[in-house]
Amino acid sequence: MSTSTDRNTTAGLTPLRPSGLTRWLALLGVWAALGAAVTYVLAFDPTDARADPTGPCTWHALFGIDGPTCGGTRMVWYLLHGDLVPAVRHHLAAFIAVPVVLYALSWWTVYSVSGRRLPSWRPPTWVYFAYGAFFLLYAVVLRNLPWEPFTWFYVDNLTS
Repeated sequence: MSTSTDRNTTAGLTPLRPSGLTRWLALLGVWAALGAAVTYVLAFDPTDARADPTGPCTWHALFGIDGPTCGGTRMVWYLLHGDLVPAVRHHLAAFIAVPVVLYALSWWTVYSVSGRRLPSWRPPTWVYFAYGAFFLLYAVVLRNLPWEPFTWFYVDNLTS
């Protein structure tokens, strides 16, 4: 007969934890991908009318409206050049997430390198759902509405 404590154990199994090398490779991989993305944005100016190597936006081509990621590359380009207002205009929802994502990446890096834990913020689950809902509402609906103030957030398809 099993007891409640027997059901809550892992039957002697230890949880699978990545080794030190695996954690380092994951960290280096994320930083390399971030570096490659920044290099791409700086090499191919997304604010000009010339087509980039990735071609025109598929979402724009299919539906004729801004999609969830439209303007994200331009937002990053403006951020890298210190232009905050155009960055906000091109993707407000992603702009809001930038400080949170950068802090999470910094926290992970400091912990992986030194073992120190920076202060962390653990919001309740509803915050994640609320942000996800706001992201989709903003990115797919609000900035495609044809009247002010929403037209300010519309992102022109430069390569059409």
